[in-house]
This record gives sequence, C-alpha cells and structure tokens, in this order.
Amino acid sequence: MTVIHTRWSLSRKLAFAVSPFLLLALISTTVNLWVSWQLNGGAAAVNEAGRMRMQAYRIALTVASPTGDGAQELPAHIDNFNQSLALLRNGDPARPLQVPWDGAVRQHFSAVERDWAQFHSHWLAQRPGNLDRLTSDTVTFAADIDLLVNSIESNMAGWTATLHLLQLGVLIVALLGAVTLLFAGYLFVLEPVNLLKQAIQKIQGGDFGFRVQRVGSDEFGTLAEGFNGMAAHLESLYGNLASKVAEKTLELEEKRERLESLYEVTALVARATSLEDLAQDFSKRIMSIAKADGVALRWSGQAQQRYLILAASGLPVELVEAEKCLSAGDCFCGSPTPDSALVVIPIRSLPQESLKHCAKAGFETVVNVPIRVQERLMGEVSLFFHAKVSPSDAERSLLEALTSHLASAMENLRLNALAREAAVSGERHHLSRELHDSIAQSLAFLKIQVQLMRDAMQTQDQAVMRDVLDEIDTGVRECYGDVRELLVHFRTRANAEDIEPALATTLRKFELQTGLATSLDISGHGIPLTPDVQIQVLHIVQEALSNVRKHARASQVWLRVEQQPAWVFEVRDDGVGFVVGNGAADETHVGLQIMAERAQRMGAALSVRASPGGGCCVRLNLAGVHISPAIDNVPVAL
Repeated sequence: MTVIHTRWSLSRKLAFAVSPFLLLALISTTVNLWVSWQLNGGAAAVNEAGRMRMQAYRIALTVASPTGDGAQELPAHIDNFNQSLALLRNGDPARPLQVPWDGAVRQHFSAVERDWAQFHSHWLAQRPGNLDRLTSDTVTFAADIDLLVNSIESNMAGWTATLHLLQLGVLIVALLGAVTLLFAGYLFVLEPVNLLKQAIQKIQGGDFGFRVQRVGSDEFGTLAEGFNGMAAHLESLYGNLASKVAEKTLELEEKRERLESLYEVTALVARATSLEDLAQDFSKRIMSIAKADGVALRWSGQAQQRYLILAASGLPVELVEAEKCLSAGDCFCGSPTPDSALVVIPIRSLPQESLKHCAKAGFETVVNVPIRVQERLMGEVSLFFHAKVSPSDAERSLLEALTSHLASAMENLRLNALAREAAVSGERHHLSRELHDSIAQSLAFLKIQVQLMRDAMQTQDQAVMRDVLDEIDTGVRECYGDVRELLVHFRTRANAEDIEPALATTLRKFELQTGLATSLDISGHGIPLTPDVQIQVLHIVQEALSNVRKHARASQVWLRVEQQPAWVFEVRDDGVGFVVGNGAADETHVGLQIMAERAQRMGAALSVRASPGGGCCVRLNLAGVHISPAIDNVPVAL
C-alpha cells in the first residue's frame, strides 16, 4: 500500500490556522447585525407605542371638549391610533420597526387592543353624555400602553445585553485570531527564516557540515532542502579543495620548471659558438632536466648510416668507447624511427646481447629523443636511467621541445659556417679577380719583356735592350703601384656614422700617389649608409680613381656626392677620355666591369659618360639599394 504524503504549502497552513477565526468573526458580525436590527426595530416600536399613549390622551381630550370643536379631528385621531396598532402588529421593514415579541409583550399588546376596543365602543361610538369615567378609563388605557412599552423595553434590554456579549465575543475572537496568526507566522515563517539564518552564519563561519534539521513540507521546507543540498555540495568542494589546490600547485610548479628549462636551453643555444660546446652544454643540461643518470648526444650524417657521439655525460668510459661510432641498426640507439617520435627502450626486457653495454652499466631504461629539422634527422639524444621510467605526455613534450631547440641551434651553426665559408670564398674570389686584373697582367707584361730582353742580349742589340729595360722598369713600378692600391683597398674600413671621412681620406691618398688636384663636394642630408654598402661604394670610387691614374692623363679630379632624394656618387676627370661601348679588352674596360659587378651586387645603378678629349664621368646611383641603419646611427640633424 502506497502512502501519499500531502505537501502543505505555507499559504495553506496560514489559511488553515486563520480560517476558523474568520468564520467565527463572520458569524459574530452577522449575529451582531441581526441583533442591531432587532434593537433598531424595538426602539422604533417603543417610539410608536409612546406615540399611541399621546394619541390616547389627545382622543380623550377631544371627547371631553365641551364645545365639540375637536369632533372634526376625532376621526383622524382614531385612524392614527389604528395605524399605530397596525404598525406594532405587522412591523415596518422600511423604517425599520419591529416589535420584539415575547409572551409578556404579546399579553400586554393584547390588553392594549382590548382596551382600545372597549374605549372605542364606549366613548367614541356612542358618545355618552356623562364623562365622569372618561378620565379613569383613559388613565387605565394609558397604563396598559405603558405596560406594553415597559415590556418592549425589557425585551430590548435583553437584546442589548446579548449584543454586548456578542461584541465581547467578537473582540475575544479577534484577539485569539491575532494571537493565532502571530503564532502561525512565528511557527511557519519566522522560525524557518531564523533556522536558515543560523545555517547561513554557520556556513559563513566555515562549518560546512551544518544542516537545517527542521525541514517542513512548505516552501521553507523546499528552501531548507535546497540549502542542505548546497551545503553538502560546498562541503564536498571544500573537502576536495585542498587536494585540488595541491594538484594545481604541482601543475604550476611543473609548468614553471618546464618554462625555466626551456629558457635555460634557449639561452644556452643562443650563446653557443661551436657544435662541440653546444653538445656538451646541452647534454649536461638535459640530463639535469630529465633527472637522468646518463646522456649521450649522437650526430648522424646525411646518409644516416653512422651515429657519432658528440657529447656524453654520466656514462661509463667503456660504454662511450664501445658506442663512439654506431652503424645504423647495430643497436636500438642510433636506429631512426619512421614516425619521428620519442622511444622508450626497456633494457631488461630485451635480449642482453643487443644492449650488453647498457645492461652491464646497470641501466634499466633508455629514452631516445630524435633530433630533427624540417623532417630531416640530424641525430638523437639518448637518456639512460637506472630505474624503469615512462615519460608522461608533458615530459615527452618538454623533451621534444628541448631537442627542437637543439636542432635549430645546430642548423644555425651549420648555416653560419656555410655563410662564413661563402664569405671567405667570395673574398678569395674577389682577391683572385683583383690580382688577375692588376698584378697578374703586369707580371704577364713583364714576362714578355724579359723574353725580349733575352733575345736582345743574344743579338747584342743595345738599343733594344735599353728600350726593354725601360719597359721592365715601368712595368715594375706599375705592379708596385697596383700592390699598394690593393693593400689600400683591403685595408679600407667603413665609418660607423658617415662616409664623408672615408671619401676624404681616399682623395688625400690619391693626391699623394698621383699629385693630381682633387675636389670633394657633398650636398644634402640623407640616411647614413650601412657599413657593407659603404665598403662597396668606397671600392667603386677607388676603382674609378685607379682608372683615372692609369689611363686618363688628367690634371684634376672631382668627386660629387648627393644625399637626397637618393645617394649619388660621381667621379669626373678632365682627361683624354675614350669611346663608351668600344669592345676592346683593355684595362680600362676591365676596371669598368669590376665596378659594374660591385654595383649589381648592391642593387645600385652604374653609368659611364665619356668622349675622346672630353674626360670621363662615372655615376653611381643608390636609389635601388635597401638602406635600414640602426636608429642610433641616424644623425641628429635628421
């Protein structure tokens, strides 16, 4: 049998507590209204009965009047008296008028009706001549009317007492209703609110185990159940808060350690200058980060056939010597994985002959982390542990990130080495070209003159011998000048702020070598040139001056520099000039070719204007050269 529990709402409880008193108040009010109606009707009946007494005396006076002047008014008085009797008998709801009938009132009203009938038949119908008994009969009739009035008043006194009792009852009911309502309000509203308040204060004080014990079936009961559920949830959360805080703290500490490790490795690879130093420092650092007992950093060649240990730490000498150079596939270390993922090698669970050196050293686990750059295997980092380990996802991610930094640093070192090799190769090529275009040609000329000298000596031709000797002297002087010029070129250094001092120095050296007058004209203010651009510009200017010295036979040289809107350099002389575009492979055209190659490497434009007898003008325009000097190098005037 299922028992159904009815939930009483707060409004239902309050209505149930107050309803009896409301019903009593309604009944009391209705009875009070009815009694008041009766009293109002009785008061009107008393007034009407008193009016009948006055009418009886008026009728007696009219009958006793000797002149008979009131005979005409007597019928009206009789009708009024009869109407009063009818009103008392039947009542009048409109006024209201209602006789409060009881036994005494009915008896006295019957006596009044009987006396009126006798009085009317004896004194009004017959009109006797002897009026001696008129006064006594009138007094007797009035006395019966007084008795009726007294009986009505006595009855009304009872109703008045009843009304007072009813009013007292209404007051008592009102007081009881108010007390009951207050008690119900305290029981059903204030007390639950107070219990909830106490519970909230307990929760605020940290007592999450406190519960509201009194749980009713009304709205406050539902609220208390919800509060208890919330308190239980808070207690559960608070109970797990310490462990969660510790867990989060541990996670934050691990993340901090990872970031610190990444920062240290990043700083380490940034300051590395050689592959050996980088490998040694990285192996020591990753051993500390991974809490490994040993580490080996292996380098793989392009063919990935052999793995060479670049650095090792914490490993026995026998193991390092035995695995100094491993062929791919000879061991689990030095075996590239197809998925480029971190590999955990459980040493004890594998055949001992495959990892005999690691097992002999007492290691339990080896963790291999491949070193890759753009899907190209560069090597691997082997971490050795004396215990069984299984890196977590976070540790795997950290190790892979560290090896990624190492791979980037190794690649940068390789690229820097290639750049240095390219720079050295370029300088050697430039040096060989300079030697070929100047000293080599002079030496070839001298070799020819030496052969001519031998021929002249065999023929004993003194004139030819003197001419050849003069040519040899001239060639030696030119070769010596070329050597000095090359030394000047290779010792040229750029100025960190402005190219003007370097140009002025170059012109002074040119004046000392040639004795020609020079002029330097610089106009405008432009962005300073970067050092590498300054070097190229100075070499082009020096090459142009060298051509003037060798071929122009000029008396003066002008160097003009414009800085705005773009850098422009012009070297102009007043020499013999030449025909531009002539394909003769003389030294002048070789020098122009060298200047054109330098300008092309910078992205500048080189133009030559010359004419026989009109001198030559070499113009270098840097409008197409990207210039982005450091802010510290920008002159204040800008």
